[in-house]
Amino acid sequence: MLGFLKEPVVVTAKINVSLVALTVMGLMSRLWGLCYPRAVVFDEVYYGQFVSLYMKRIFFVDDSGPPFGHMLLALGGYLGGFDGNFLWNRIGAEYSMNVPVWSLRLLPALAGALCVPLAYQILVELHFSHCAALGAALLILLENSLITQSRFMLLESILIFFILLAVLSYLKFYNLQKDSAFSGSWWFWLLLTGVACSCAVGVKYMGLFTYMLLLTTAGLHFWHMIGDQNLSNVSLLCHFLARGLALIIIPMGLYLSFFYVHLALLYRSGPHDQIMTSAFQASLEGGLARITQGQPLEVAYGSQITLRNVLGKPMQCWLHSHTNTYPIRYENGRGSSHQQQVTCYPFKDVNNWWIVKDPGMQQLVVSNPPRPVRHGHIVQLVHGITTRYLNTHDVAAPLSPHSQEVSCYIDYNISMPAQNLWRVEIVNRESDTDVWKTILSEVRFVHVNTSAVLKASGGASLPEWGYRQLEVVGEKLSKGYHQSMVWNVEEHRYGKSQEQKEREVELHSPTQMDISKNLSFMAKFTELQWKILTLKNEDTEHKYSSSALDWITMDTNIAYWLHPTSGAQIHLLGNVATWASANAAALVYLCLSLWYLLRRRRKIYDIPEDAWQLWISAGGICGGGWAVNYLPFFLMEKTLFLYHYLPAVTFQILLIPVVLQHLSDHLCRSVLLKSMFSALVVAWFSWVYFVYCTFSPVTYGQPALALAELRALRWKDTWNILIRKQ
Repeated sequence: MLGFLKEPVVVTAKINVSLVALTVMGLMSRLWGLCYPRAVVFDEVYYGQFVSLYMKRIFFVDDSGPPFGHMLLALGGYLGGFDGNFLWNRIGAEYSMNVPVWSLRLLPALAGALCVPLAYQILVELHFSHCAALGAALLILLENSLITQSRFMLLESILIFFILLAVLSYLKFYNLQKDSAFSGSWWFWLLLTGVACSCAVGVKYMGLFTYMLLLTTAGLHFWHMIGDQNLSNVSLLCHFLARGLALIIIPMGLYLSFFYVHLALLYRSGPHDQIMTSAFQASLEGGLARITQGQPLEVAYGSQITLRNVLGKPMQCWLHSHTNTYPIRYENGRGSSHQQQVTCYPFKDVNNWWIVKDPGMQQLVVSNPPRPVRHGHIVQLVHGITTRYLNTHDVAAPLSPHSQEVSCYIDYNISMPAQNLWRVEIVNRESDTDVWKTILSEVRFVHVNTSAVLKASGGASLPEWGYRQLEVVGEKLSKGYHQSMVWNVEEHRYGKSQEQKEREVELHSPTQMDISKNLSFMAKFTELQWKILTLKNEDTEHKYSSSALDWITMDTNIAYWLHPTSGAQIHLLGNVATWASANAAALVYLCLSLWYLLRRRRKIYDIPEDAWQLWISAGGICGGGWAVNYLPFFLMEKTLFLYHYLPAVTFQILLIPVVLQHLSDHLCRSVLLKSMFSALVVAWFSWVYFVYCTFSPVTYGQPALALAELRALRWKDTWNILIRKQ
């Protein structure tokens, strides 16, 4: 039984020394002097705020994308023991001693370093030579812009890492397809493809471009499989289900998990939660939850309520009234009803309170037991402080003449009777007998006499006579459920005082009754996802913003950091030699592909079929990766920066060795031509290395350069190299 112990246990392993060397060089280039400068660099001022909020468990919304990338940055802060206490208010501000700079910058740097061996392996899996793969990795290694972007607390290097990992995983999976389908390694690489795609999308929505490219590629490959007569229908179905599971179902589940962790971590109220619905805010610790804790759930006749407009744009606001009336005549000469003003007010105020009244009874208190208001019930809304009834009539609104004016009715003893009956319609009801619930129910108020719907009119502010508060109107065209027509009860108490003086005291008092209103994860996810997709900060011109056309020729740069006393500075600048070569490679690839297609149409085959398939597949990945990550920016209406081009240029750089090997293998027919071409490639690569070394001082921020040296780096007039005045 113990015979196996007679011989030593031997483990053999193959180590790709080139791959190890490239990984080490990548780590050295990205990790060297990582703590320098010990100051806020460009967008660290933006992402650092979110890291601090994670450390303090305070909820936030970032309209730039999903939370996974932010969580990875926060993980670095957590591992470094960061307590979140730092004021991220200025680029160049010195970090205090409690900020673990190295730890915060570590994950982006590691991701950037690992892109070097990933580039090598992608070219190998595309069946190009070791020399071509080595060239691709070295070009990524010596790309100044990728080095700069990966050495700071930014997301692009992490995004590019997951994009390249997804591409490599899919290529490895595809290469195993013929001989090792459904093996352990086949499943591993297929699943890793889906996981990497989900992570890329979770870092930034730009990851969707590469995800769509890989899904399209997988679809084309499966389409070719359908034509394979050697595969049975059952086998094809298994292949289809495996791809659906790994490339669609699992990425979706993982994407949801990013939000689950995000929401689990950020359970405290903060400044950002005000754009969320009342139900969402009430689910957070502190803030609105502190106000609404203990409120009755069901709205009843006699309830005292505040009504928040669900739209929340341009700011959150509550239905409001005050003693002032509409002017008899507006500035444009139109007349008003001179009734009491009703507005939407963006601050908490006692004048936001309303009482839900039964039109058939006079009492303004909740009966015992309470009589709940249901969908379809007719109510009157009585302003708590002035006791006037919410009213609308066929009088033009002050700023929206095609809509009806909304007011609180004053009886002037003229021929203008009160029209103050409103039908409650619960938009998110499950049945027509649903009870109107605090926070949870989204309701419309439909005017009984005119069928107009109570609406916040989209951010229009009243003039000085209306204290610049937001206009509220009766919308006659009430098709659909636009959010500006939908309201929810935010604060709620059961009224007990029939006398006005006592009721005013009651309106200022906190609520007492206890009821919980927790949202499900899916409800919170849906709302947060919608806010991320629709929330738009005002795009303003930035000193370093650029257009997509500027990126190809690198006519722009970004000054990331400037030393307060010396000339040391850091810029986002690409390696000019590499970028020019990448553009040339893309042009050569396009021209050669068109030439080959035309010749093949004429039944002239200049290269073998396997070389043609290799050419097309490499172009689909590298050229297609460049196109899908670049061309969409021409359709985007947002402020663009040079770093948005980095995923695209990474794919374009991978195309350079593809084109070079093709030219060497198929166009250089003689030994002399091959030798001359090799010499040119060596000279060209020396140029790439020379440019890398030349711009290293503004890539790493050290050493500080003299004025003459800084001026010498301004290779283009459009570059903004910072030169201090003497």
